[in-house]
Amino acid sequence: MEFIDYYAILGVSKKASQDDIKKAYRKLARKYHPDVNPNDGRAESKFKQINEANEVLGNIENRKKYDTYGKDWQHANEIEKAKKAQRQHSGYSSEYTDGFGEQDFSNFFESMFGSRASGGFARRGKVKFRGQDFNARVTLSLRDVYTTHKRTLTVNGKNIRITIPAGIENGQTIKIKGHGGPGQNGGPKGNLYITFSIGNDTLFKRDGNNILKIQNLDVFTAVLGGEIMVDTFDGKVKLKIKPETESGTRVRLKSKGFPVYKKDGEFGDLFITYQIKTPSNLSQKEKELFKELATIHSKK
Repeated sequence: MEFIDYYAILGVSKKASQDDIKKAYRKLARKYHPDVNPNDGRAESKFKQINEANEVLGNIENRKKYDTYGKDWQHANEIEKAKKAQRQHSGYSSEYTDGFGEQDFSNFFESMFGSRASGGFARRGKVKFRGQDFNARVTLSLRDVYTTHKRTLTVNGKNIRITIPAGIENGQTIKIKGHGGPGQNGGPKGNLYITFSIGNDTLFKRDGNNILKIQNLDVFTAVLGGEIMVDTFDGKVKLKIKPETESGTRVRLKSKGFPVYKKDGEFGDLFITYQIKTPSNLSQKEKELFKELATIHSKK
């Protein structure tokens, strides 16, 4: 596994404070976000690197491990345990254990030495380590996540076919077990964590499992009542409008909202807010009729 300089990726020094790291991450994340750079593979790759660097340096404990063990930081706990076990088995002085900290920790993964034999150490077998976790970001549209569908992702040069459940949320992360980096010394593979970025190019607004929509209503239908056809996410429906409907009136269409994540057949609701549209380009005759109507209404 090659060493990745996360400090260089975020453009900060090793002495940077946690606030400095946070500010650098936010600045770069805004610059290279997929929504700002659509269809830009270079920006998407940079965005992934920035997120990976922040996951390490933005966490105080992870940062300590990275500063101590470099590219092997994810195995810090295993290294410490193994070092402790060796000290217990060897009976050697602190001179031996101090020297251990100065060697390349990658060499440590190759083998473990335990009990004394013939004045030296006998090989006791290799320590198994789980592979590195991978992180990926997938950009979808609101309509994409309305239905469960399959999609092929390319991660580290490998194609992975995954099923994306309907109703997944913006910013939600799912784990794909065993699709991370290879394990060491026969250890299990790491996992793949996919974070979803969901854009919206529709007239609908998602609110959890519910959907919100503004529906224009002409003044005549609002006053007299009638029927209109309204678009939903899965087709059109006919709605009855009550006479004297006011602007801002809200109606609910049950189970016409967004699918509930991993609950087949369950949906939120669609909430429609009526917005009265004032007529324009009136003819002289229409203006006269409105004036007459206004006069009649004022005498009530």
